[in-house]
Amino acid sequence: MVFEGFEEFDIPTSQTTIHGVRGGTGPPVLLLHGIPETHLMWHRVAPALAERFTVIATDLRGYGASGKPPSTPDHGPYRMRAIAADQVQVMTRLGFDRFAVAGHDRGARCAYRMALDHPAAVSHLAVMDVVPTGEAYARADADFSLGFWVWSFLAAPEPVPEKMIAAAPQALLDHMLDAWSQVPEVFPDRVRAAYLAAFSDPDTIHAICEQYRAAATLDVADDQNDRGRQSIGCPTLVLWSAMGPVGQWYDPLDLWKTWAIDVRGGPIQAGHFLPEEAPQETLHHLLDFLT
Repeated sequence: MVFEGFEEFDIPTSQTTIHGVRGGTGPPVLLLHGIPETHLMWHRVAPALAERFTVIATDLRGYGASGKPPSTPDHGPYRMRAIAADQVQVMTRLGFDRFAVAGHDRGARCAYRMALDHPAAVSHLAVMDVVPTGEAYARADADFSLGFWVWSFLAAPEPVPEKMIAAAPQALLDHMLDAWSQVPEVFPDRVRAAYLAAFSDPDTIHAICEQYRAAATLDVADDQNDRGRQSIGCPTLVLWSAMGPVGQWYDPLDLWKTWAIDVRGGPIQAGHFLPEEAPQETLHHLLDFLT
């Protein structure tokens, strides 16, 4: 098992089932992954974090071993509002009505939506290598369309991206891991194989595409409705790649200050996958923030 000493679980929610692991004792911290990964992306950070906290790392709805409920024409089951509700229900069923949450990539989008929709549940919010979805689309330009091409490709009408990914899942997964990281060798063979196994499942592929379709429509609308009307009230940590597009295209701290009251953070010398490429620095920031 990658998470030594952690227990696996599968918890039913109102709409699906969420898979994850739990370890450690102390205040609860929920860890959420991004694409093309699963909860395994936290394997370099979670054990050390569990020395001080109760750590829960889950697969988002549609990813890994979590459920893939049927979608709808408007992609509603895969909007971040629904995905965030899953995670709040999981934490409640584990006995935690209030907890810290740290998310990377898609997991960060789930995390900030959780902080907006369920402010009583989230004590601390950490987001890694993202700006809010609505802000990204509002500022989209030629650099965005080329650099974040996955957003357009995966959001294309069904079944085009599904069929293309199914024909060569390893090609796309390896490209994302290798091109978006500065040190591709940080992905152990067994972890990379687990990512590939999940990413090769037709239901997972469809669910991921549906999430990107929902992001371009429903998530943008949710952000537009909240921007300037609702702020994230809990302490917010913002981390990003020092050499990636988030730091090059935006002023992340300044942008997040329009969404949250208490914002801190900075760049990390790594590629996109901060918890895997720079686990010690990521852990240092999280411990300093949470304690």
